Parts: sequence; structure tokens; C-alpha cells
Amino acid sequence: MAKYFTETEEGVVLNVRAAPRSSKPGLDGVVPAIGGEGEAIKVRLRSAPVDGKANKELIEVLASAFKIPKSRVQFKSGETGKTKRVLLVGLTADDLNAFK
Repeated sequence: MAKYFTETEEGVVLNVRAAPRSSKPGLDGVVPAIGGEGEAIKVRLRSAPVDGKANKELIEVLASAFKIPKSRVQFKSGETGKTKRVLLVGLTADDLNAFK
């Protein structure tokens, strides 16, 4: 199993490393997690981390990438940091592996 996500009964919890103020939004591969073991998906965001704008854009980018409604993207932890854990409700490990 990949080190950048965990499958739960609710769905898949992704380790995410946000890269705000990027020139182009989108997923940018798997990178080492900051300050911990494992890996994370790097997500580039145009927004600055001010007033929740980057988090809002992160939800939009992940929902678009995995073709799910924004309401099915939920923060589990790290809303104020660059490293976050995000639940993709209803997805499975097989669904996630299909995006590689």
C-alpha cells in the first residue's frame, strides 16, 4: 500500500503538502512528508494562505482531480499548516491507485 494515503471506512485519507502561491494549480506528484514518516501528495495552489483561500482552493483542486463533489473533501487535520490530512469520502484505495 502507498505511504501517502490510508483507507478507512469513510473513504481515503490523503497526506497532502500544499504549495501556495504557485503559478499553476494541480497535483504535482508524491513527495516526502514534512516532519514525519511517509509521503504526501504535493498540491500546487495559486492562492495565498490568507483567510482560508488556499484551503478552499485545495478542496476545489482535489475534488476536480478525483472527480468527486467538493462536499466529499473534508479536512481531518492541518488546516493551518502546509501538511494536511484530507478525507476523500467514499473513495477506496483502488480508486486512488487508478489515478497513478
